[in-house]
Amino acid sequence: MTVTEYLEKLPAAQREIAERLVGLIETALPGTGAVWHGHPVWSLGPAPGKQAVCLVKAYPKHVTFGFWRGQEIADPSGRLQPGARGMASVKLREPGEIDDELFANWLKQAAEL
Repeated sequence: MTVTEYLEKLPAAQREIAERLVGLIETALPGTGAVWHGHPVWSLGPAPGKQAVCLVKAYPKHVTFGFWRGQEIADPSGRLQPGARGMASVKLREPGEIDDELFANWLKQAAEL
């Protein structure tokens, strides 16, 4: 499965959020996306999961936008919530919750880690 195929299978509400996120991610990390463990991830290594940077994963009521080293990202907004093993993410329920400038900054920082 490709990232595009993953997006096409989502319900409309999650698809709109995920497509906006993928647009931002592809600007920052062009051509590095793949489906790994059932959802899209973007990595700087030779295979999905190696040097993983970020992920998009749809759930019934939200879409998670996460970073493997997210706890190392400077986030004065306080929107990134810490997770296991250094990860951090934000849960999005509406497209209007996407802050292009903030999220692009997170992506820039994550890619530099």
